[in-house]
Amino acid sequence: MDMLLALQKFIKNVGLRNLAGPVLIVMILAMMVLPLPPMVLDMLFTFNIAMAIMVLLVSMNTTHPLEFAVFPTVLLITTLLRLSLNVASTRVVLLQGHTGADAAGKVIEAFGHFLVGGNYAVGIVVFVILVVINFMVITKGAGRIAEVGARFTLDAMPGKQMAIDADLNAGLIGEDVARARRTAVAQEAEFYGAMDGASKFVRGDAVAGIIILVINLIGGFVVGVAQHNMDLSLAAKNYTLLAIGDGLVAQVPALIISTAAGLIVSRVASEHNIGQQLVRQLFNQPPVIILAAVIIATMGMIPGMPHFAFLFLAAVMGGLAYYLIKKAAKAEEVIVPVDLTAMPVVEPTEASWEDVSQVDVLGLEVGYRMISLVDKQQDGDLLRRIKGIRKKFTQDVGFLPPPVHIRDNLELRPNAYRITLKGAEIGNGEAFPNLFLAINPGNVSGELPGAVTRDPAFGLPAVWIESAMRDQAQNMGYTVVDAGTVVATHISHLIQTHSAELLGRTELQQLFDYLAKVAPKLAEDLIPKLLPLAIVQKILQNLLEEGMHIRDMRTILETLTEHAAQTQDAQQLTSLVRMALGPAIVQQLYPAAQELQVIGMDKELEHVLAQALQAGGGKAIEPGLANTLLREARSAVQTQENLGFPTVLLVPGQIRDLMARFLKRTLPQLKVLSQDEVPGFKTVRVTAVVGGRA
Repeated sequence: MDMLLALQKFIKNVGLRNLAGPVLIVMILAMMVLPLPPMVLDMLFTFNIAMAIMVLLVSMNTTHPLEFAVFPTVLLITTLLRLSLNVASTRVVLLQGHTGADAAGKVIEAFGHFLVGGNYAVGIVVFVILVVINFMVITKGAGRIAEVGARFTLDAMPGKQMAIDADLNAGLIGEDVARARRTAVAQEAEFYGAMDGASKFVRGDAVAGIIILVINLIGGFVVGVAQHNMDLSLAAKNYTLLAIGDGLVAQVPALIISTAAGLIVSRVASEHNIGQQLVRQLFNQPPVIILAAVIIATMGMIPGMPHFAFLFLAAVMGGLAYYLIKKAAKAEEVIVPVDLTAMPVVEPTEASWEDVSQVDVLGLEVGYRMISLVDKQQDGDLLRRIKGIRKKFTQDVGFLPPPVHIRDNLELRPNAYRITLKGAEIGNGEAFPNLFLAINPGNVSGELPGAVTRDPAFGLPAVWIESAMRDQAQNMGYTVVDAGTVVATHISHLIQTHSAELLGRTELQQLFDYLAKVAPKLAEDLIPKLLPLAIVQKILQNLLEEGMHIRDMRTILETLTEHAAQTQDAQQLTSLVRMALGPAIVQQLYPAAQELQVIGMDKELEHVLAQALQAGGGKAIEPGLANTLLREARSAVQTQENLGFPTVLLVPGQIRDLMARFLKRTLPQLKVLSQDEVPGFKTVRVTAVVGGRA
């Protein structure tokens, strides 16, 4: 009683679903050892056939391989089940085969009679043909596709990961969605790798079927004649029927499972299942069907051909083509002409202040062919993506940017767009709504046909391709994005670059209105008692111009409040704020790094620059010295990039502002860090030197 209670408690804690797998495996392995009566064999063979049919139907109704990710495991389990049944049935055939054709159950007898049909030679030949079809055609082809798919999937993983990172950085998706997509990419690679290995089980099963057939034939014949004193003809009849029935009842499910494996690995991922894809892509082109009908009808009129079969099929195909043409004609939209003479005439009104149009802070102008990207009625999702970009920018940078006003511009090329800031163009490009942009990250395995171009956001080489080539491009290592993502990524990159210009007086006032709710004392003590709003705006813009965020407004306001009484100079206050934000700046440049690999500066050059700073009033560098400094900085940056380290120049605090302004235009990728901004718990290692050797 205690054991039953303990077992019940164990099952309740573990769960029946968790026990189903181990119990099934143990039962399959037990069938290889324990003798099974014919009735149980009938039930298990029927279950095996039903399982194979279920697997085939599930495979045909999946729209993506990962929807049936357990298929490699199912392949292994069904193969073990067939082999266990073969072992169990072989034992019964050899022990009881002399009693008659139903010795191993009614299922084996029925399959044997069905295939043999009174001629054992024909039965053996047909069985061998089935095994050869399964082994040489279906299983071998599916295994090859799985092998190539696994290799291409692994090669495409970096490009897919870059596409996910690009969508995340552009604000199109959140962290949860990005994590789910990364998991899906990893699972897809694991799936094709598992299918590559699991296909070997099916091939081995086909070989085992032939061997088991030979064993049952020869072994049964020897046992029947030698041990049971059967006539040669009777022994051959009984054991041939049993062997062929046993082999066929195992090979039919094996053939079905192999077909399911081929369907899973050979189909292209789509929102439609295999049946829908066949109807949409094969039987939905009237010109092709008409041409095929004409060819079939011509063949049917050749003397000696079966005229009825050919002409009947040609008539059916012609009727199908006629139906599709009529259906397409009904689906066309009817354009109703507009009677312009019936429209009322609107009298012009007097001009007013309402007619004055203000320049949009951020604007997106598109050609007429790109209107579908911004029109919700045409499933355009660019507006949603731009909302995501603004939200991501707000979370990363620390203030809410102005909205992006979108309008069409007939002066642009049909597929062109341009992005404006306060009415001035800051970026432009072209996007084709029906195509995909395949971006070359530098490690692709081949070239793609299409319109060669460059990624408008980062200038990487790219090519516009048809949607049918999307999977091929990803397998070759390209990062493939649609037209909406191209525009959204370009906008995201530009607003990050021009974040300082986007922080206007309106945005700053909104930021302080928000701070007045969460930290009212800080905002009240600083503005306007100690500093005017214009100086605070300039300080924040200085931080943004060098790629910093302003999320830590508490530290910024506390630092300004502390030092505003000593100086009102925006540049000096910016330096003080940078010192207070030093740990955050270093964290942004060196995520999770204890040692900072930096570019240093020769001591003599530092001294010369300090003297030049004093002589020139801190505004400019002498031309000869500027040329030398620029040449040395470029060389150091090249060295640092070759080493794979961040391009960060570490200089004394007194010349940091001068160096940052000087190098901003010529070397924008080089960040200038003051020695006073490095926290004491970080170690510094100089890996390149401007004006000397490390």
